[in-house]
Amino acid sequence: MDLQLKWFDCNDLQGYISLQELEFLNLNACQKISDKGIEAITSLCPNLQALSIYWIVGLSDLTIRHIVKNCKHIMDLNLSGCKNISDKGMQLVADNYQGLKKLNITRCIKLTDDGLQEVLQKCSSLESLNFYAVSSFTNKAYEKIGSLANLTFLDLCGAQNLTDDGLVCISRCIGLTYLNLTWCVRVTDAGVVAIAQGCRSLQFLSLFGIVGVTDVCLEALSKSCSCSLTTLDVNGCIGIKKRSRDDLIQLFPFLRCFKVHS
Repeated sequence: MDLQLKWFDCNDLQGYISLQELEFLNLNACQKISDKGIEAITSLCPNLQALSIYWIVGLSDLTIRHIVKNCKHIMDLNLSGCKNISDKGMQLVADNYQGLKKLNITRCIKLTDDGLQEVLQKCSSLESLNFYAVSSFTNKAYEKIGSLANLTFLDLCGAQNLTDDGLVCISRCIGLTYLNLTWCVRVTDAGVVAIAQGCRSLQFLSLFGIVGVTDVCLEALSKSCSCSLTTLDVNGCIGIKKRSRDDLIQLFPFLRCFKVHS
């Protein structure tokens, strides 16, 4: 069962929800919900498997404490935009949801390497990770991603501290199909070549805004990922030359979307 309460006035949700079998709950942008409200809601939904609390900026680590106490079966957790959640909250996630499949911590700006590493070490079944616009992590944390054997989706947009060494470790995620490296400004050809050689099922790759990559990485991608890659964004990659449609088809016969700088 699936319930969405997006933009709902959530003052009296305890009277509104009494669904013991509810598995999917979307509370995105319900700004009036507090930590106490999350406690009330989750106490009524013990069988939740997926919970999205995107952009409820007033929530804190106390919310995570209530979630892990009341909902033991969470496999998909979206905390995007919850700016007050810290490493303490991530520790709770790591300790209680070791079977977690999907985690979105977009714009969770209080998180550090310590919190992320706890999750990466203990939640080894993760298939999808979204770190969009979280620039505080370092290579020390990114290198741990390489241990996630089931990872297929990884969004690292804006990971300003990510280097080629981090990508070399991430290239061990051989099942990766989606990788967003937009504005990962310290990345060069070496990192992308490692990804090409390790992640041969890649379907989506964004290198948007990375000035340190050249045609070398494009050639590596063509050699290793030509049968899988359908979307490639090299907008702003000034080291990659323009190509004709025919040239692109030769490199990537299954490419449906190719974005290049003007």
